[in-house]
Amino acid sequence: MSFFSFGEYIDGHSFKVLDERVIRASAGIMLLLGAIASINGFILQNYIIVPYISGFLMINFIIGVFINPKIAPTILIARLMTWRQSPLPIGAVQKRFAWSLGLALSTAIFTLSFYLLKDVSYFEPVCFMCIICILLLFLESSFGICVGCYLYRLTLRLRILPQPKERPNCMGNSCEA
Repeated sequence: MSFFSFGEYIDGHSFKVLDERVIRASAGIMLLLGAIASINGFILQNYIIVPYISGFLMINFIIGVFINPKIAPTILIARLMTWRQSPLPIGAVQKRFAWSLGLALSTAIFTLSFYLLKDVSYFEPVCFMCIICILLLFLESSFGICVGCYLYRLTLRLRILPQPKERPNCMGNSCEA
């Protein structure tokens, strides 16, 4: 097993997998952080917290996508919360795609939030991106609906991405490639 790896091979699967329970718990933690940032920034007009939380989420996604999701801060906390539950293996390739989209979104929010501190006219784009982020995290953590996984399947159907060697599974075979 490589340290720089997104997912791992386990018996019974010919593709790399992650634990769906841990991923959903991680999404719930990120949802909570996003809600804290949104309430502080967009309801209480306390914008200073937005770059800190979006920066943390950006670093979390960078660690998860480019190094190893097992050491991403929200995954570490999620593992502590789910350690007594049996693992539920899920394909890693589409989750990496979803986490890459999360990285892009959190990077955009992080970058624009610094402009928001100086100029309130950036309120709408930052608020819109935060709402999208919260909605995506809510769908993942509450219902197990990974919009990034659906987009991954769409890119495969449209032949935007190269076809994978294996056909990894999604929850309930909802995004079977």
